Amino acid sequence: MKHISSRDNPVYKRVLRLASGKREIGEGSAHGEHHIVLEGIHLCQAWLEHIGPPEQALFDAGRLEVNAELNALAQNIDSRLCLACEPRLMKALSQVEHGQGVCFVVAAPIPELPARIDNTCLWLDRIQDPGNVGTLLRTAAAAGINQAYLSAGCASAWSAKVLRSAQGAHFVMTIHEHTDLLALHKRLAIPLVATALESAHSLHQTSLPRACAWVLGNEGQGVDPALLTLAEKRVFVPQAPGVESLNVAVAAGICLFEQRRQHPH
Repeated sequence: MKHISSRDNPVYKRVLRLASGKREIGEGSAHGEHHIVLEGIHLCQAWLEHIGPPEQALFDAGRLEVNAELNALAQNIDSRLCLACEPRLMKALSQVEHGQGVCFVVAAPIPELPARIDNTCLWLDRIQDPGNVGTLLRTAAAAGINQAYLSAGCASAWSAKVLRSAQGAHFVMTIHEHTDLLALHKRLAIPLVATALESAHSLHQTSLPRACAWVLGNEGQGVDPALLTLAEKRVFVPQAPGVESLNVAVAAGICLFEQRRQHPH
């Protein structure tokens, strides 16, 4: 395993740019491959288990000597892909206050769109807050949903904040980004159900389909009106009067688990 001790090392400088959220030259296309940095033992273990080896693995040289979990992770990766960094360099890479001493450089997956959509799935329409996107993915995974379609305008599914909020949901779901949801409707073989405040029925008085596409909209503007017109059902979550509407991720959790209650697996 090679050792890095200088901030001027070209490999380290590249990883530092990626960790800050910057794309590389040639990665500007909405549908083109882009590289990301995964941080933390849990995320890196999940990537290794579900997807495979990273393009590069960086370890805190000091922790590697004393942390059995880090050492075991390193042993499962070709040593030619691994770099041991001085602790101060790893600290500079970290996006959290207390990093765990490991980062993977990987290419974010770009799955192909299915020709037909017939299983319950999540459609996210311009959800901008990374914490909301991550929580929505985590909630969907917990409800047994394994497909998510994100429109343009959504926070990047593979950004550091979304990854932290999703807590591993990325590795049990197929996530499609930069999706034209209106065009995708032609592939839909199940009802489209939208959360909305107007012309909607109470969730708890609605008979939900066993399988559907749930569309949830922008935090401020809600679901795009054009998508709303395509929805077979519109539902709202009843709440006490005189308060603001629910956070989109909270509302989604209530809806998805109400569907699960109505249709136990």
